[in-house]
Amino acid sequence: MEEKKKVVLHGMWASPFVRWVKIALKIKGITYEYVEESMKKKSQLLLIYNPIYKKVPVLVHNEKPIVESLIVLQYIDDTWNTSPYLLPSDAYSKSMIDMPLRKLAASQGIEEEKSMMEVQMNLNILEENMNVIFPYNSPCGENMGLLDILLCCLPNVIKAIEEALNVKIMEPQKYPLTSSRMASLCGLEVALDTAPSHEKLVKFFRAYRRFYTHIN
Repeated sequence: MEEKKKVVLHGMWASPFVRWVKIALKIKGITYEYVEESMKKKSQLLLIYNPIYKKVPVLVHNEKPIVESLIVLQYIDDTWNTSPYLLPSDAYSKSMIDMPLRKLAASQGIEEEKSMMEVQMNLNILEENMNVIFPYNSPCGENMGLLDILLCCLPNVIKAIEEALNVKIMEPQKYPLTSSRMASLCGLEVALDTAPSHEKLVKFFRAYRRFYTHIN
């Protein structure tokens, strides 16, 4: 019986999508087993659990796989339905963060110049709506909600890509509200505990860009 209740996360250390899930599990106090996957040689289990996309994260709970990061996060909040909650309880508040959630999710997998432009467009939309999304300068805390989880993972990715590819994606003075909140979130213990090494990320994105260029 206990085996069936086991939670297993299949991930990859450099993936911000996997980091979202790690933070959510940590906030909820959920014990889990972690399985590191390789981008080059994906395990047979990963291919079985996610045969269509063949990507991480994959959360396995009660021997059932849940795939796609935002769906996994929603599943965690619905299944472990106790405080702290990742999403607001009322439908209106959920609807207010749906768009920025999707914009942020689309901003954390950057490969080509077009994608970088899309990231900047998404950041512009987020900046314009920060006072609506976080009214009254809502405080940042260890029990962060879903939108804050996505926000706190973005700076690591952006800074590493900027250095690895010699580009500029996000200038703090252009996004003062977003940058300020991200800086506060990145200093929280739950964010620091899950953050990958900047140096390793830079090397990863340099290697990934070479790989991406080669296969295209």
